[in-house]
Amino acid sequence: MTEIAALLAAALLFGGMTLYSFGLAPLLFTGLDAPTAGRMLRRAFPWYYLFILATAVLAAGLLAPSDPVAAGLMAATATVAIIARQALMPAINAATDAGAERRFAWLHGLSVALNFVQLAAVAWVLVRFL
Repeated sequence: MTEIAALLAAALLFGGMTLYSFGLAPLLFTGLDAPTAGRMLRRAFPWYYLFILATAVLAAGLLAPSDPVAAGLMAATATVAIIARQALMPAINAATDAGAERRFAWLHGLSVALNFVQLAAVAWVLVRFL
């Protein structure tokens, strides 16, 4: 039963990250003007990272007894979410507020890269269930 719960937690994490990254964020920028979309994303991102953190910690805890490697990946995913939420996101917002376009571009690129690494880690965990 624990393995099924772990699979569901990892699948929820993968689905939520995919929907947010490839659904919500692009939809906001195509459906709203840039300043409004930016304000909406600023409000949504802290919740996105909390979702990743909570779901990854749950998955890590459920996976720990049966698959320590997968549990470690989920713990790493949670750790990156904390760093992104507490350090990277405020730096991105500060760069935007200051009009520092090059700094924003670099930090945003880093955030996107980290998000893809997290997504790949969760996908790898899911593949281990096959």
